[in-house]
Amino acid sequence: MAERQGPKVYSIAAHRGFADALVAGLVPRYANDEFGLARLTLLVPSSRARRTISEAFIRHAGEQGTPGLLMPRMAVVGDLDLDETLGPLLDPLGAADIPRAIEPQRRLFALARLIADTMGDEAPGGATLLRLARETGATMDRLLVEGVGPEELVGESVLDLFGSLSDHWQRSLHLFATVQAKWLEQLQQWDALDAAARRNRLFDWAAARWRAAPPETPIVAAGVTSAAPSLARLLRVVADCDQGAVILPDFDLTMPQAVWDELGRAGATPEPGATPFAREDAVTHPQYHLKLLLNRMGIAREEVQPWHRRGIAAAQPERSHALGSLFLPPEASKGWVDLPAEKRRLAGVRIMTCANPEEEAQAVALLVREAVEQPEKRVAVVTPDRALARRVVHHLDRWNITADDSGGRPLSQTAAGRLFLLLAEIVAEDAAPVSLMGLLGHPLVDGGMERGVWLRQLRRVERALRGPRKAGGLAPVAAIAARLAQRHGRVADWYAAVDQALSPLVALHRQDAIPMHALLDALVESGEALCGEKLWAREDGRSLAGFVEELRRHAREAGFALAPGEAAIALRDAMEQVAVRPPYGGHARVQVLGLLESRMNRAELVICAGLNEGVWPVRGGIDALLAPPVLRALGVPGADFRIGLSAHDLAGALGAPEVVLSRSERDEAGPAIPSRFLLRVQALLGELLDRYEDRETVALARAMTRAPSAPAYPRPAPQPQPEQRKVDISATALDRLLGDPYQFYADRIMGLKDLDALDAEPSAQWQGTVAHAILQRWHEARERDPAARLAPIMQAVLDEENADPLMRGLWQPRLEAALRWIEEEIGAYDDRRVLAVEKQGAMTFDGVHVHGRADRIDRLADGSLAIIDYKTGTPPSAARVEAGFALQLGVLGLIAERGGFEGLAGDAQGYEYWSLGKAKDAGNRYGFGYVDVPLKVGRKTSGVAPEEFLPLTADKLTLAINRFIKGNDSFMARENPDYPAYDTYDQLMRLDEWIAHQDGGETA
Repeated sequence: MAERQGPKVYSIAAHRGFADALVAGLVPRYANDEFGLARLTLLVPSSRARRTISEAFIRHAGEQGTPGLLMPRMAVVGDLDLDETLGPLLDPLGAADIPRAIEPQRRLFALARLIADTMGDEAPGGATLLRLARETGATMDRLLVEGVGPEELVGESVLDLFGSLSDHWQRSLHLFATVQAKWLEQLQQWDALDAAARRNRLFDWAAARWRAAPPETPIVAAGVTSAAPSLARLLRVVADCDQGAVILPDFDLTMPQAVWDELGRAGATPEPGATPFAREDAVTHPQYHLKLLLNRMGIAREEVQPWHRRGIAAAQPERSHALGSLFLPPEASKGWVDLPAEKRRLAGVRIMTCANPEEEAQAVALLVREAVEQPEKRVAVVTPDRALARRVVHHLDRWNITADDSGGRPLSQTAAGRLFLLLAEIVAEDAAPVSLMGLLGHPLVDGGMERGVWLRQLRRVERALRGPRKAGGLAPVAAIAARLAQRHGRVADWYAAVDQALSPLVALHRQDAIPMHALLDALVESGEALCGEKLWAREDGRSLAGFVEELRRHAREAGFALAPGEAAIALRDAMEQVAVRPPYGGHARVQVLGLLESRMNRAELVICAGLNEGVWPVRGGIDALLAPPVLRALGVPGADFRIGLSAHDLAGALGAPEVVLSRSERDEAGPAIPSRFLLRVQALLGELLDRYEDRETVALARAMTRAPSAPAYPRPAPQPQPEQRKVDISATALDRLLGDPYQFYADRIMGLKDLDALDAEPSAQWQGTVAHAILQRWHEARERDPAARLAPIMQAVLDEENADPLMRGLWQPRLEAALRWIEEEIGAYDDRRVLAVEKQGAMTFDGVHVHGRADRIDRLADGSLAIIDYKTGTPPSAARVEAGFALQLGVLGLIAERGGFEGLAGDAQGYEYWSLGKAKDAGNRYGFGYVDVPLKVGRKTSGVAPEEFLPLTADKLTLAINRFIKGNDSFMARENPDYPAYDTYDQLMRLDEWIAHQDGGETA
């Protein structure tokens, strides 16, 4: 590389492989026989880039057979997106005159306080206030990185725009400017700076020092593409040093000048009255941010020279020519029609289209597995989709290929972080069943017991806790544990551990506001009580410990408090900002990377996955506080600027020898749109596209999950043995036995019961059980005191049920009105009286034990009995009774006729349903409660006559016994399609698999 005058700026083309090409050129230029490369200083953009370059030095030494290697000094410039700090070279001890940087959490709470003071009564509280403070801090950093001072917010360019903004943007701009002014005063009092402002000062400090006294040893900035003005000034000083150089990644030196001009102004000094960034700037182009950097460095494009070396994993040079055409701006893209086929080829590139993310992850994992079987071949999976990355990692783990997702996961999605959020949900939701059981079943939780013992007790309690929503707190769990402890002694020990750990959190829910530091203290104590040291043992636990310690310290200093219901939301928002990256130690040749981590990286095979719009590139957002015209006037690139960075990341990845571009046609939300970058690749290839499609890998991924085609599932018709058929029949089961025998089989013969959900909505069965319990207690109380009232009994039963307050508030008034109607009806009786309630009865019918329970039995004036059944909804119609699908009252009548109700003599002549549902009264007004007789009486023209009711029931009962109990008929599913069956056993009978094949009720 010949020496040259003026700034020394170089570019390494995408096809050369940045890290390996960089090392290949640095070693012969700067290596020393005595000191090796130790005299060289490299400025690199991030810690990940430092590791990538270090690995490239090691590979180069291996290729050259070098026995030992003295590495250069690498100083990290620091990546704000990765929350990295500057290296000691740029933040030395000698820079003590520059104030310290304010801690992020301290700034967050201070900004929240300033926003609350500024907005007054209109200020949000709790989690929303913290979110607004976080957005305010992010906007401040964005302006600081661009070197925009607070005085420019009230400058002429912004004031001219103010009147044209909507009221929302005007208020937002006023709030931001006011808060920023107050914040700067606060920083001055604390003698501190924002982290971004301090970085700017350090860059300027280093630039001034090196300009006055250039370093005596070589210094090279490698891979730094940030166009921040202060960093650009520093890079210009480095480029001007006698032994300095700036080396850019993937800068396109072959771009025609017309295309370069079409990229736009890119921060160049504007004409009077114009802004540095125009609407027509091609900010989404992958070269735009590099043009912006060069403009701010004061470097002409012609001054950039090509790097003189290529890397180990370099691709063919033709690839770079195709990439240059691929990302042409709109006007220049018209030239595609004239490109010959050889200029559009992307040799070594494949396109893989999958059906869904799971299939895509499987296909990507197959490509990785195939690659690692080739010695020394490196493979990198690059995707901004963290969920897809985790899927790939899990698929590779099945083949014992450990691939760490170095893009990391938010702390809230790790095991330790999720446990901490579940503890916060206990506070927010008052130990609601779902969050409570999720917490107690968490893999880290054992309460000091052996894990298996802990889970056995948990499952017992969870099963008993299922059902309609209970009131908050630990009282429902305590009652269940006390009942279960009579049979399982370890349940008492289990609940003692739960109560000790969670009672302090439940107590916090009763407070109007909780100091955040007190909340964190309580969460830590409860977490340690449930998990012990396991909570902090792994990398996510260590990250959680640092997060909690910092947040607690600054929350205590700020005196910040929030409502209990916002505890989980506030912590989740804060945890989303913390990335947890796994420790190194995975497969040496497999990497799963995010876009930031992939920069400067290179492998023989690069798989770019998740190429859908909204993922790669990510959807551009609007700054929450400053309108886009305001940002342009201030000289700040718009949100689309990040799209150009994503395009540059893809262009760099496309320079690998082998590249696979992968996407799925659907995501979790529905059909997905291909990335605009992928659409450009397909458009550039044109008629050549078909030969680039990788269908073989997709087919193999599908084959791995494809099972042999199963024949159509027949309608279930089990035929149990005669011994299994010897079961009793309840009054309510006769309908199912005749209408849907399979349900009777699953319930009575198999003994399968429906399992309620946790925190379920109140079912009709639960409502009926509660109503029956209230009425039974009331009738029993009337025997002792005829003046007994229903209302206090209802209150007592609902209190015992510990019903959820919301559900109770919605349902109790309706129930009370219906019960009051029953109370009035029975209180007005003159010619009949209540004999029994919840009365059990039984008989032997045709050799089979038949039993049932009557909700109420009355004695009529003629001495006969009336059997009453309470319904919380609509009772069965007379037509259903006639069809034989509602014979419960008939079975109870047969039991009464045969003396099956002990102590009650007489035949049943009356059959009534007392519904608690809505009905019209005589005045055509709606109320609750009415009586219905399911027989052909009064004006009814259909149904069964009263005198035919019991004979019909006896005939149906005989038929059922002869067919299913004593006979050998199969228990066919949905035998009678007119029967209004429940859906309890639909999944068990696999209804959806055979119902479509039915023809006239028979299997097709």
